[in-house]
Amino acid sequence: MNIPSLDSLGRWFRGTSVYRSIVRHGVAETSRNRSLIVFENLFLHVHPVKVREKALRFKHTYWLGGITMVCVIVLVASGVPLMFYYHPSVPQAYQDMKELKYVVDNGVFLRNLHRWGAHLMVFGAFLHMLRVFYHGAYQPPRQFNWVVGVVLLVLTLFLSYTGYLLPWDQLAFWGVSVGTNMAREAPVIGDKLRFFLLGGNAVSENALLRFYVLHCVLLPVVLFLFLGVHIWRIRKDGGVKGPSEEAPDAFHEEEP
Repeated sequence: MNIPSLDSLGRWFRGTSVYRSIVRHGVAETSRNRSLIVFENLFLHVHPVKVREKALRFKHTYWLGGITMVCVIVLVASGVPLMFYYHPSVPQAYQDMKELKYVVDNGVFLRNLHRWGAHLMVFGAFLHMLRVFYHGAYQPPRQFNWVVGVVLLVLTLFLSYTGYLLPWDQLAFWGVSVGTNMAREAPVIGDKLRFFLLGGNAVSENALLRFYVLHCVLLPVVLFLFLGVHIWRIRKDGGVKGPSEEAPDAFHEEEP
């Protein structure tokens, strides 16, 4: 039995669609590739070197990605002040919600801004995915960024769901109860998944603390990580693809 060498495995991996979807051009020391490295670097060029005029039109993308990004900024700007007035404990969490409504100046506005911003973010992300799908913008060489976008949509849904329990009212309690019972029906890992989410066998203070950490720490960090990759890939793949537009060919190495 012949064991493949590391060189042959490397050549095989570089020939796969996974590698080609991530690495668009080689590492040959040519003037063209050195220029591409500089032009496509997000830190050296926040904006693309050049943008097609039609890519700036409203009908090209309906600005759905930008609207979703604005929602992210609004949620961060409104979520941080809310953390100063919130305690993830029972029954203090519900009392904090009442104080935001009746005691804190503009507390209702702040909470509703965060709530409706979250709804708009989910709606905008979903429409953005539909636009990308129906315009065929998931096709090569953008297939890697399509997968990143799907991960971002899942993270958005999880952020919305984990924030659902934090007010600790009847709507939140029963909503999370139904959702975690649905998760329990998953094959093989259903019971363990529900136990992990709730920190027990029922919706209690353990579940509130876990949802708070997921909503305010873990999920936002992962979201911003994938969001950075998503924006970087948009620029690396040649901008945003609109309707009836051919995808640009992948970059090829220059012959020495």
